[in-house]
Amino acid sequence: MATDWLGSIVSINCGESLGVYQGRVSAVDQVSQTISLTRPFHNGVKCLVPEVTFRAGDITELKILEIPGPGDSRQCGDLPPTEMGIPGVGCQVGPSQNGTGKVLKKPISSSAPQNIPRRTDVKNQDIIISPQQQCSKSYMDRHVETLTQSKGFRRRHNSWSSSSRHPNQVTPKKSGLKNGQMKSKDDECFGDDIDEIPDTDFDFEGNLALFDKAAVFEEIETYERRSGTRSRGTPNEKPARYRHDENILESEPIVYRRIVVPQNANKEFCTDSGLVVPSVSYELHKKLLSVAEKHGLTLERRLEMTGVCASQMALSLLGGPNRLNPKNVHQRPTVALLCGPHVKGAQGISCGRHLSNHDVHVILFLPNFVKMLESITNELNLFSKTQGQQVSSVRDLPDTPVDLVINCLDCHENAFLRDQPWYKAVVDWANQNRAPVLSIDPPINEMEQQGIDAKWSLALGLPLPLGERAGRVYLCDIGIPQKVFQEVGINYHSPFGCKFVIPLHST
Repeated sequence: MATDWLGSIVSINCGESLGVYQGRVSAVDQVSQTISLTRPFHNGVKCLVPEVTFRAGDITELKILEIPGPGDSRQCGDLPPTEMGIPGVGCQVGPSQNGTGKVLKKPISSSAPQNIPRRTDVKNQDIIISPQQQCSKSYMDRHVETLTQSKGFRRRHNSWSSSSRHPNQVTPKKSGLKNGQMKSKDDECFGDDIDEIPDTDFDFEGNLALFDKAAVFEEIETYERRSGTRSRGTPNEKPARYRHDENILESEPIVYRRIVVPQNANKEFCTDSGLVVPSVSYELHKKLLSVAEKHGLTLERRLEMTGVCASQMALSLLGGPNRLNPKNVHQRPTVALLCGPHVKGAQGISCGRHLSNHDVHVILFLPNFVKMLESITNELNLFSKTQGQQVSSVRDLPDTPVDLVINCLDCHENAFLRDQPWYKAVVDWANQNRAPVLSIDPPINEMEQQGIDAKWSLALGLPLPLGERAGRVYLCDIGIPQKVFQEVGINYHSPFGCKFVIPLHST
């Protein structure tokens, strides 16, 4: 009886570890409890071996996809690959001799029994059987029971052996009854068998694992070596790979010391790129600014350039675009600007004007003096046209912490200002406010006396040998030409690159 099932197309589910196999039955051994499939497919992929054999204990589920008829001339090995890709339940047998056939609408599947009541309707998959190929209920039951005698072969609850009617018998519809009409409508709408729903999802990881990417690339590389399709280098050479920020052209060795000062630098800094920036003395720095002014870089230009660079750095410290945008108009940053009556104070006023133009609330402190420098007067006139606030008393400064304090109180020459009462009061206010401090062009002697501890310091052109109280040192480009550096004896090459303000690190 087992030989009657030879040539049937079946689907065998061996669990998650082995997967699903499909093929045509070539042998069924009842003694050893095995079944063999010829030209099998594993998880939808054709196997490399021509035949596989399964034990009954390894089989979790068996589905009959196609049953050959008596007149089917195909042998067990004649299985076209396209047949295995059709996940059908049922089979189509050849037509009858007289050209007519009967339609058998019977689900053939083998899943675990379920307690859900299912409708037996004629809307299942069709099986066309000729009159000569029609089989009785007992004949079909005998074949199914022969194949499913082992423990591993489980059948569905609604297999042909459990059907109470003949396979070719169609249940007539009730007519004239209200309940029958309602049931017919329900069957038309909801009568699809739940067995048609796939039991398992598609195994993407399992199918992806079947593709050996390394082997394919090795095969392509071997083919290119043999055919000579590579036009650059020898086959054993590996082409050099570059990052997006690396230059593919060969260049000269990098020179990191491009700035040489006439005197030995007391302190040296380096940029993020590794370029060495030496410090200069105050006398050499003063001489550099004097020569630049003689060539046309006037004090007004220098003040404007310093104000732009300092305000740009301050805006970054305040949060940049994350803080200064139209959605945060209710969170305007507040900056306290502390200036003295000298050129350093004029630089701070210029910075405050640019900050106020960028919607920053600026509070400018400048003590009252009988006579002011012309540069301070000009900067105050421009500052008064902004929305910034000017105060001359420490009591008018805010009591609550501000976002940033910009210190421009000290200068290189007038050290006597530190003894003034207003200076000491402002220093005490800044130290008690606990806001971060940015110093613009701080002098060297500030590190030796009491003052305001800065978190950041901004140097102009070339840095001075600042100490630890200056915080982290930044350098800004104020527009001094290269030949002006050469005139004062400095071999100079710009370390700024594409920026106007760069950070410096102590070496």
